Amino acid sequence: MRKRYLITFGTVLLILIVDQVIKFWIKMNFAYDDPSIPILGDWLHLNFVENQGMAFGTQLGGGMWGKLTLSLFRIVAIAAIIIYIFKQIKKPEVKTEFFIVAGLVLAGAAGNLFDSMFYDFIFRDYFDPCISYNQVNGSGVYAECSYFGYTEMVEVRHRGFLFGNVVDMFQFNVIWPSWVPYLGGGQVFPAIWNVADFAISCGMILVLLRQKVYFK
Repeated sequence: MRKRYLITFGTVLLILIVDQVIKFWIKMNFAYDDPSIPILGDWLHLNFVENQGMAFGTQLGGGMWGKLTLSLFRIVAIAAIIIYIFKQIKKPEVKTEFFIVAGLVLAGAAGNLFDSMFYDFIFRDYFDPCISYNQVNGSGVYAECSYFGYTEMVEVRHRGFLFGNVVDMFQFNVIWPSWVPYLGGGQVFPAIWNVADFAISCGMILVLLRQKVYFK
């Protein structure tokens, strides 16, 4: 049983450390308008963005309540995953592989939640209300921004605990062949993602592929 705890939460710790180290490095060394940088040939780029949503920039509504609901949903989901893992650890018939997969999903959810919980405090001096990813219609919070010689008031997102943006940085640069109907010339996967998103995706794909093994 101890081995299962080590495998599960060792996986979680490893993914969290890698995820947060990369995000900290991106936040402190890149600006919003920096051009993307090829890192694996020309098919994988480094492209810094921030978003208020879930994996791959998916959002749950908008404004304060959408973001707060999403953050609370993450907390509930993480708690449910942890409870489920503890129950499975006690079952001798559950394969060790399952705990690695569960660790991937848990680490991915926790990695993005950490951004929302703490980044507005850690990177307080990096906040720029005039950058588009900090602007939200209907927030009721305003900041003064100057554009090309004129000034206007813009609505910006709420800040603080559970309201921080999630940092994304990786983007596939793969284009559909022109002969593919409807998709030709467009990006195969345009979303920008992070290590936490990747961990969740890998975990869920393995659950789907191996569900008969994990859930007899």
